[in-house]
Amino acid sequence: MTKILQFIDVCKYFYQANQQVVALNNINLSIHQQEFTMLIGPSGSGKTTLLQIAGLLDNISSGELIIDNINCSVANDQQLTNLRKHKIGFVYQYHHLLPEFTALENVMLPLLIQDIPKETAYQKAKEMLELVDLSNRISHKPAQLSGGQQQRVAIARAIVGRPKLVLADEPTGNLDNSLSEKIFSLLKDLTKTYEIACLVVTHNQEFTKMADKIFCIKNSSLITI
Repeated sequence: MTKILQFIDVCKYFYQANQQVVALNNINLSIHQQEFTMLIGPSGSGKTTLLQIAGLLDNISSGELIIDNINCSVANDQQLTNLRKHKIGFVYQYHHLLPEFTALENVMLPLLIQDIPKETAYQKAKEMLELVDLSNRISHKPAQLSGGQQQRVAIARAIVGRPKLVLADEPTGNLDNSLSEKIFSLLKDLTKTYEIACLVVTHNQEFTKMADKIFCIKNSSLITI
């Protein structure tokens, strides 16, 4: 299978009061198409920092970051913008749906940003909402949806543009265990169906049994479990 995300000897440093703080130390990992991967570790260990780097929301201090065969460490701003727009989908702990828009309109947004015609965006968004079992909620606004339904809309929005990589940061942090299991199962199914490389940060180790691959960050270093 094709390698989608690769960290090669990646380090990330911060400076506080002229002191160097090591957030990530010589991180090496790779995630392929159709791999449902989980990242665990104690609070403050660097999980979110790693995810932000993978999503091109933060820079590395040294090493190489490769996404879909593009070396992001030496890519120009336009290449990085195109990667964010076309190759990466995000799911957060809080759904971040636009409250004034319907579920359908929220899912259409990434496609419209990609300059896809409105009629095509409408049809693709409708099909994606049907896939996540929300065909009867397409006209509902976020406030009219349950927490689990809102998160399913957020997942549909992340995947509707057929990205190569989906990054999920504590996507079930606000849900109970029953709903969490359904959300993880949905993410895994979509990872396989659309041949996505998916990296999920979670504190709930109960669901790591669903993962194809598990990484743990401890003391700024990465361990494969």
